[in-house]
Amino acid sequence: MPSPLIVTLLLDDAAHQRFDRLRAAHFPPERNHLQAHVTLFHALPGEHRAAIGRELAVVAARPAFDVAVSGVRFLGRGVALDLSAPELTTLRAGLADAFDPWLTRQDRQWSRPHVTVQNKVAPEVARALHAELTASFVPETVTARGLGLWRYLGGPWAAEAEFSFGSDRSG
Repeated sequence: MPSPLIVTLLLDDAAHQRFDRLRAAHFPPERNHLQAHVTLFHALPGEHRAAIGRELAVVAARPAFDVAVSGVRFLGRGVALDLSAPELTTLRAGLADAFDPWLTRQDRQWSRPHVTVQNKVAPEVARALHAELTASFVPETVTARGLGLWRYLGGPWAAEAEFSFGSDRSG
């Protein structure tokens, strides 16, 4: 059985690099197998890779769009940056409809997009980072540039394909 697939929102390079530096600085190094990311779907069936890729290619034909970095969220044992964009909500809902037969409970309950910069730490460590990031937080706008498709490898992910917005190629 092929490994599960993950779908992410890809952000502009400057935002991605900034969020990845935050993650590298605050995520436990022994658990940080990934770069900063915005997960849209956590576990789509790998055996449907071709159909998933075709759907992502269709959706990626849309233009790039702005995403607000709207706040700092305390996760209990970590911290995330909240994101919001009506276009993202609509895009994700359309993909959820297309992938409905394959959605896990976790993917059916998706609600607030975010970038996790810290996870799996002691609550007091997370509270301290939350306070630090909240004190210096300034809302900003970043650009959603496409969709990423990844294969889950039991911790690390392997890149499968990238679907840039404004493209009509299948990956």
